[in-house]
Amino acid sequence: MGILSAGGSDIGRKRKTNQDSICVASEYHLYAVADGMGGHNGGDIASQLSVKIMPEFYAAHSGDEPHQLMKTLIQNINNSIFEKAKVQPELLGMGTTVSAILFAGPQLIVGNVGDSRVYLINNNHIFQLTRDHSFVQEKLNMGLYTREEAVKDPQKNVLVRSVGFEPDLLVDVFNYRICKNDIFMICSDGLHGKVSDGDILHLIHKNIPDPAHCTQAQVKAAVDDLISQANENGGQDNISVIVAVAQAS
Repeated sequence: MGILSAGGSDIGRKRKTNQDSICVASEYHLYAVADGMGGHNGGDIASQLSVKIMPEFYAAHSGDEPHQLMKTLIQNINNSIFEKAKVQPELLGMGTTVSAILFAGPQLIVGNVGDSRVYLINNNHIFQLTRDHSFVQEKLNMGLYTREEAVKDPQKNVLVRSVGFEPDLLVDVFNYRICKNDIFMICSDGLHGKVSDGDILHLIHKNIPDPAHCTQAQVKAAVDDLISQANENGGQDNISVIVAVAQAS
């Protein structure tokens, strides 16, 4: 299976720094978005450390069962961030989201902590594969309001789970069997918080009308258009996007 991928990260229009980082390790078919948080430079450091560790860890453990590898990879990132904060008190409390995908033969392995997301686009439909670890998602789980109402909640950015904040971490990991013409997108909340699912679907289809025969340039154009749309809609946060298209060999 061939994978065409592209990614980008943008500071947005309101923030002074970009605390997002992306991992596009095409040689390993490993991709991730990390959205850092924490005072001073903590968020930058947490997200940058995450994407630095990912390809190094994968290279050292590529023979492991993929599902378990994804889980231990994110847990290893958690331990590294937590230990770094212990020896540098000014970084205490830093953390990051991590949403990652690994192509393993016919399977996609998805790992997630926080509110960065993995989406599936196929046959003019868009599906959110991950579930946010946020206070708002907890309210949705309890049926307190609808997904449309949740967008307006002032606590929508409050996380209940993040990478690096505590020594023990529960990681959501699951497998998805890849289908023909599947397109996958990973993004930070700077994208999904400003661009609707319908507009994401429109922009991806505009740039990638035929996933089976798309080009690298089309995938990159989709990433660029998504980031531009988030900025046009306000750009209040950092914006990170990765698009990956699975093409049959």
